[in-house]
Amino acid sequence: MGGKRHLLSEDVLKLQDFQQRKLAVAHLVTGSKGNYFELFNEKLKKNELILKDELKLLFHLCQSADDMGTVRDAIYRYHEENRNLVFGEYRFGPIFMRLCYELGLEELAAATITDKTIRGFFNDSTSFNIAIDMLFTKGYYEEALGVAKEMKTQGVSFNKDTFTLASGACYKLNTPESLRICETLIEEGETKGYAIPRHAYCFAVTLALRQNNIEKAQSFYSHIVIPDSRVCQNLKISVLAMSGDIFDAISILYAAILPKSPVFVKKLEFSQEVVDLLLLRSLDGPHKARIEQVVSELEQAGQVTKRTLDEMLCRTPTGKRKPIIMEQRKTSRRTLRPLQSTLVSE
Repeated sequence: MGGKRHLLSEDVLKLQDFQQRKLAVAHLVTGSKGNYFELFNEKLKKNELILKDELKLLFHLCQSADDMGTVRDAIYRYHEENRNLVFGEYRFGPIFMRLCYELGLEELAAATITDKTIRGFFNDSTSFNIAIDMLFTKGYYEEALGVAKEMKTQGVSFNKDTFTLASGACYKLNTPESLRICETLIEEGETKGYAIPRHAYCFAVTLALRQNNIEKAQSFYSHIVIPDSRVCQNLKISVLAMSGDIFDAISILYAAILPKSPVFVKKLEFSQEVVDLLLLRSLDGPHKARIEQVVSELEQAGQVTKRTLDEMLCRTPTGKRKPIIMEQRKTSRRTLRPLQSTLVSE
């Protein structure tokens, strides 16, 4: 299971926006970054009051792991001084996590967000989700579940990203215990009325299949409201193959064949891993010849891919697409002179 791409979209991570702001701040205070950190360390030694804007600037000037030592000390002091105050709309938690993400400090992120002495500073789901995603990306699945557990302990509400990340960590661990945790997580979410995302169910289905718990895999799959995605169809074939419903699996494969469709028509692809599983389960059975035929037709149509289920599952989501805003033309392309107001209005 080699897929380790992050499971959060850029809409949530916002690393690019954060890095652009850092560049802008660095441009404004060129040459004074070192002095600022020296002065800030002096403030910490003298136990002087840390202001919000000072802490903001510190975050945006941070460039290294050494700088993060000062930043971490600063947030502990700031939290101690403002523990009983409402911070308002500005949240430092996600920014701290983005800094850790940028600098590859996932262990520091996990240790800080689970530290009881700073409890309440990370009071939002975004901070926890970024930390879990960071650990997932580096392959620290046990630690990722530990952060999710701490999130629950602190009473921070789970959202759709949390369910996806936690289910993904359980899937990667691939143990009977992780299946139990995944099942409990999803059942509690359903009981509380949360909308469990399809991606989380897909992780749960695959985990159950790999633990040879066909009944549980079927149960998870039945909760997927719209199973029309590529990964869902591949999982459907896997569930049917594992449960012995070979005829139904063949029907799905035949229905997916699009031999003469235009190039722009998106074809449903099946993983070679899934196809091989179906072939294996049909050995010496009455449907072997039909399966070989339909697989051959799918291969000729370019609908069998080398991508594994793991690669399909551990994908980086695209996030929300930004609307394309057509800029209104104000000058003539021929004369380069300003257009008349009436023409602009048209």
